[in-house]
Amino acid sequence: MNFLAHLYLSGEDPGVITGNFMGDSVKGRDLQHLQPSVALGVRLHRAIDHFTDTHPLTGTARERLRTHSGRYAGVALDMIYDHLLASSWPEWHAEPLPRYAQRMYHLLQQHSHLMPPRTRQMLPYVVAGDWLGSYAREEGLARALDGLSRRAREADRLKGAEQVLRTHRLAFEDEFRVFLPALIQHIQPMLHAPA
Repeated sequence: MNFLAHLYLSGEDPGVITGNFMGDSVKGRDLQHLQPSVALGVRLHRAIDHFTDTHPLTGTARERLRTHSGRYAGVALDMIYDHLLASSWPEWHAEPLPRYAQRMYHLLQQHSHLMPPRTRQMLPYVVAGDWLGSYAREEGLARALDGLSRRAREADRLKGAEQVLRTHRLAFEDEFRVFLPALIQHIQPMLHAPA
């Protein structure tokens, strides 16, 4: 799962949303230096990633991408899943995606002082490029894959992964519609545990 899915799965607590958004930039197990809700967001991010990385359906989807994207198949799948969420957004959320994206950008900007420098530096690009809203279109996915292929070392195999989605779209969509509810059910206890 990429940025949109992580935010969507965070619920409505600003601290949890912020922690989940910055989860990749927080290292180590000791999260005591973070506000409790932000720490919960980081733990939630890790739980989402672990569930996604180990679920049988995502294993099947990653194999479909492996010929094209090699060891970056999992990264490509995360971005494809954000595209599938965004392109079918009304099935999953009542708030229109453009409004939701703007609300998330505003919230994240208000809480950027809680983020590690790496996340704080990236946030203006996320907002200016409307990364959350642009995932809804295949061109937006292609642009995101291309951009990441240029920023990450040896990630050039991400470029063009949207062609694999195009070829196998129905299979990806069917798997996603089973996988996402399973993931939501898996994380619910974390979001509803007493503070």
